[in-house]
Amino acid sequence: MQKLVERAVTEALHDGGDEAIRLYVAACAERMAPLFVGLRAGEPGREADLDFYVKSVRDLWHADRPLADAAECVHLLEQFLELQPAEEGITDVAGTYAFFAALCLRYALLAHGSGNADDAVSCGHAALTAMGMLDQNVAGASLLLDEQRLQSLSLSGDAAGLWDASVTAGRERLRAVVGRLPR
Repeated sequence: MQKLVERAVTEALHDGGDEAIRLYVAACAERMAPLFVGLRAGEPGREADLDFYVKSVRDLWHADRPLADAAECVHLLEQFLELQPAEEGITDVAGTYAFFAALCLRYALLAHGSGNADDAVSCGHAALTAMGMLDQNVAGASLLLDEQRLQSLSLSGDAAGLWDASVTAGRERLRAVVGRLPR
């Protein structure tokens, strides 16, 4: 499978050290978080999943140290419906983007806990895949290019404004997906 993560980003992740990896995955997960939280909010029985998701993304921003319970968090996340095999697969819009958000968080937690650059690349790949799909389905969208730009920014060494930019991008993504939902 072709990786969508730009070569320079991949190289920076492999050369940048654990803290650079943790900041990169925190930013990727932050941008994808509204897709999970916004699309799953209000679903009966999902309150604990939503709380866990939000807490996990918040904890990822502690880039100065690895998550002590990353493996346990990954195990809990893997119990989410979005990451369970289903015979019929995912066919609805909300389910598709909630899946990519959960997958992105899974790789973010793995990378944050281990410092593994390959897991970080997989995290970025999940975000880019989702944005590429969204671009194909929303006229005039350029979310894939924006995600590539923000991934590069997260490795530029200047983290100032990265959280704000990630939150703003996440909101834009949620608006784009909600615009595709059946009324």
